[in-house]
Amino acid sequence: MAEAFPQPVLGLYDGPMWESIRARGMRLQCCRACGAYRYPPGPACPKCLSLDYDWKPLRGTGTVISWVVFHRQYLPAYPAPYNVIAVQLDEGPIMISNLEGEPPAGSWVDARVALTYAEDGTGAVLPRFTLAA
Repeated sequence: MAEAFPQPVLGLYDGPMWESIRARGMRLQCCRACGAYRYPPGPACPKCLSLDYDWKPLRGTGTVISWVVFHRQYLPAYPAPYNVIAVQLDEGPIMISNLEGEPPAGSWVDARVALTYAEDGTGAVLPRFTLAA
């Protein structure tokens, strides 16, 4: 049996985002004043400082801007080797996650990816990415 994912550390504004991830339809805060998406969730828009926002669904696509493969195990749920990627979402924010499936040949930078969801044996769900078709 696979190890359980580490539990997320919830801040004051994270609840709706994690609920949308569990429902496999990730949403982020989107500023009503300027339209900027924000991740991680927070009280004010980092672009215009507006306090007004809605939770909007993501298109679920982005571009890898950085990547690394770890050859040492730090957590039971992530046996070595495992990868970590930084994805610039098409909506703007940068998200850190993992690439599922076959990795691209050579550099992963500029690879297009699509959002997917991984579930551990306990029912916990995390956002992940796969190479876009």
